[in-house]
Amino acid sequence: MITLSSFIAHHARVTPAKTAFVYKDASVSYATFLDRIERTGAWLGAQGVGAGDVVAVLMKNSAAFLDLFFATSHIGAIFLPINFRLSAEEVAYIVGNAGARLLLTDEELHASAREADARIVVVNAAAQEDATRLGATGARAGAHLARGGDLFRLMYTSGTTDRPKGVMHTYDNFYWKSAGLGISLGIDGDTRLLVAGPLYHVGACDLPGVGVLWAGGMIYVHRDFDPAAVLGSIQSHRLNAAWLAPVMTSGLIAYPDRAAFDVSSMRWVIGGGERTPEQRIREFGDYFTNGRYIDAYGLTESVSGDTLMEPGREIEKIGSVGRCVPHVELRIRDESGGFAGPNVEGEICLRGPKVTQGYWRDEAKTKACFADGWFLTGDVGYLDEDGFLFLTDRKKDMIISGGENIASSEVERAIYELPEVAEVAVIGAPDAQWGEKPIAVVVLREGAQLDEARLIAHCRARLAGFKTPKGLVIRSALPRNPSGKILKRVLRAELNDE
Repeated sequence: MITLSSFIAHHARVTPAKTAFVYKDASVSYATFLDRIERTGAWLGAQGVGAGDVVAVLMKNSAAFLDLFFATSHIGAIFLPINFRLSAEEVAYIVGNAGARLLLTDEELHASAREADARIVVVNAAAQEDATRLGATGARAGAHLARGGDLFRLMYTSGTTDRPKGVMHTYDNFYWKSAGLGISLGIDGDTRLLVAGPLYHVGACDLPGVGVLWAGGMIYVHRDFDPAAVLGSIQSHRLNAAWLAPVMTSGLIAYPDRAAFDVSSMRWVIGGGERTPEQRIREFGDYFTNGRYIDAYGLTESVSGDTLMEPGREIEKIGSVGRCVPHVELRIRDESGGFAGPNVEGEICLRGPKVTQGYWRDEAKTKACFADGWFLTGDVGYLDEDGFLFLTDRKKDMIISGGENIASSEVERAIYELPEVAEVAVIGAPDAQWGEKPIAVVVLREGAQLDEARLIAHCRARLAGFKTPKGLVIRSALPRNPSGKILKRVLRAELNDE
């Protein structure tokens, strides 16, 4: 059996009393977790969900999120986690595009689910701690006989053009990724992983996330990121591993009372979303004296974690995001379509068994992202003589704020609905807390006026808060190249000089 519940079942037989995960300081053993998976799976079946159906969740981190994730796989259905920061319109598009049969939403997020064309089940505070409280009885579902190429999850990623795309993840993708990370990070039954990022995100869920349970380890799940609570859990549960978005790492290092916590158990933290400055690496080492900060590169299309920085090379290879993990090949493609040599910039290309088959119900975009079996990431970088990857440009015009991807074209599309706007370019500006923040550079129609408050109110009604511009710049014209393409690099440079 290769459903996600199969490795839980193994540990439930061998070490039934061992803790699988902790949520709100309540420990759930492997035996109890398996029982909840089987009972929640039966409940899903009673809701009309079967093999191949899509189950969407609009939920913050909780015990129920894990119950539903594994139970959906257990019965052969496909799990669709949705970013809970999205607007109701964005949620409705994703649910509709995926064809989800069922949408489960936290009680406090119900307003964001209201426009979705699916049966909606509200998960109240009690059910968030145990999904069997949704109405499961004593019935238990049997495990579905899945195959390696079967889908177990859809994850929608912010596209650089048009609407978000549904990335298809198979069991083969997940298992090969987990195997590679297990080898690279030494994950085993003693790994005690902090999960403080949102589980709808591939980093928190899969880098290594629930893959730790594959090895019989334990994960400690926080509903939200709070520095004091996170540091307290590291101390009280002797957590020794984590994935953290850059803004989270900075928040822990800058926390005024950090010295009051014993974090000596921490062995490594994987960062994500940006190249890490040397100063942050040094500050991390000064506080987590027994730990190391691991720069990484990956994307939703490869289930994350394609490269990792290796122990002892962090300062020597400063600016690099490491070398490939096992089962991943990475090459740099030059403008002619051939492969570049060391220290030559080009497009980063990947192949291997953990790379997606493509995008849900979108053959054209799938075909456009592959060339001769290689996945074309759209990211620009180079490999040095030792095979360490250096990133040099953002995926097309993607903005990364607090570890979240923001497609500038998506924000621009919303701004173009304003009648005052003739042209707009959305760019990322440096931000001390979030890494980057979106700024709208606008050319107004003749005689029109637009202030920042109106722009923000307009966008906030259509987009998630983190996608809404944090500033407005009015220009008489936008810089363009001879073919008419807007030069966002020029805008970024001009903005930084102001």
